[in-house]
Amino acid sequence: MHVHLIDHPMWRPNISNPTIPLGSTILVTGANGLIASTLIDQLLAAGYYVRGTVRDVKRCQWLRSTLDSRHGPGYLELVEVPDINKMGAWDAAVQGVSGIAHIIGAVTNNDPLIDQNLEEEMAAHISLLEAAQAEKLMKSFVLTSSAFAAWTPNASKMVNLGQWDWNHEAVDLARSSAADKGLAPLMALKTLIEQKVWDWVNSKQLRFTFNSILLDTVIGHCLHPKDIGIPSTNGMVKWVYDGVHLDLIAMMQPQWFIDTRDAALLYVAALTTPGVDGERLFGFGGRYSWPKVAEILQKFYPEKNVSTLIDNGWDKTEVPNKRSEELLRRVKLASWTELEESVKDASACFT
Repeated sequence: MHVHLIDHPMWRPNISNPTIPLGSTILVTGANGLIASTLIDQLLAAGYYVRGTVRDVKRCQWLRSTLDSRHGPGYLELVEVPDINKMGAWDAAVQGVSGIAHIIGAVTNNDPLIDQNLEEEMAAHISLLEAAQAEKLMKSFVLTSSAFAAWTPNASKMVNLGQWDWNHEAVDLARSSAADKGLAPLMALKTLIEQKVWDWVNSKQLRFTFNSILLDTVIGHCLHPKDIGIPSTNGMVKWVYDGVHLDLIAMMQPQWFIDTRDAALLYVAALTTPGVDGERLFGFGGRYSWPKVAEILQKFYPEKNVSTLIDNGWDKTEVPNKRSEELLRRVKLASWTELEESVKDASACFT
C-alpha cells in the first residue's frame, strides 16, 4: 500500500515563530472542498484550531468525524454560511479568528456574463475582507486566485511570466464579439476578481498581512473520497482512467499543476511565515499534460486499457514559482511533489 509521509500520524508541518500563534483559530472558507479539507487537516496537525464554513453543516458531518478521528475532538468547528453574497454573511464566522484562508468562490463556470458575475463575487470578497478588518485578532489573510488570472496556457508559445502579470488577453477576448471565446470568460473573471481585490487591499491600511495564491491544476490526495467524491481536477484524472469526456480533455493545453498537499502547505506557509505580505504566490509545482497523466495511469494499472491521448507538446512557460517553493520547503522540508506521485495519489481515491 502506498503511504505518503504526510499521512504518518506523527507528521507535522514545520512552523517556527509563526505570524499566527499556535493555538489560535483560523477560518477556512469552503471547508468541504478538495483543497480546503486538506488544508484544515494540515492546520490541525500544526496545532491550530480551525473554523470551517460550509453551506450545509448537516451534510458535512463526515468532515468533522474524519478530522476528529485524526486529530481529536474539539479542534474543528463547522459554521453554516448558506449564501456568501448576503450582507453580513461572514460576520459571525470571522469573530475571534486570527487568520483566514479564503478558498471558496461563488462562480466557477464559464458564464459569458462576466461583469454581472464580477459584481456578485466582489461583494462576497469585500464583505469578508471588511469583516476581517473589523476583527482585532486578525493577523493574516490568504486569497485563492487562479493561474488563469496570470496567463492563458499555450504550449506553442514561449512565455516568461512575471509575478504581477495579468491575463489581459482573456479579458479582451471575453469582452469581444468573437463567436468562440473558449474559456476566456472564466479566465477573465478570475483575472478581474484578483485585480479588484488587490485594488481594495492597496487602498486600505490593513491590520493583517494579505497574499494571494494562484493555483494551477490541482492533482493528488483526497481527504475522504467516500464523502467528498472525486472533486475538482482530480475528477479529470478519473475521466482519463475511465476513458470518458476525452473530447474535453483534448481541449486542455499542457500547463502546470500542483499537488493537493503542496497546495495546502503553501497556504499554511503564507498564513504563518513572518515577512510574507503583499505577494502573489504561484502554486505551480511542475509541468504536466493529460497524455502524460494517461501514460502514468497505464504504468500503475497495466491491466487497464488507458486511452492514448494526442500529444500536444509540453508547456514552455517560465513561471515565478521560486518564492512559493522556498515557502513550501520551510513547512514541508522538501520541494514540489512530482507528477507521478500526485497522479498515483489521485487515482487511489477512485480505484
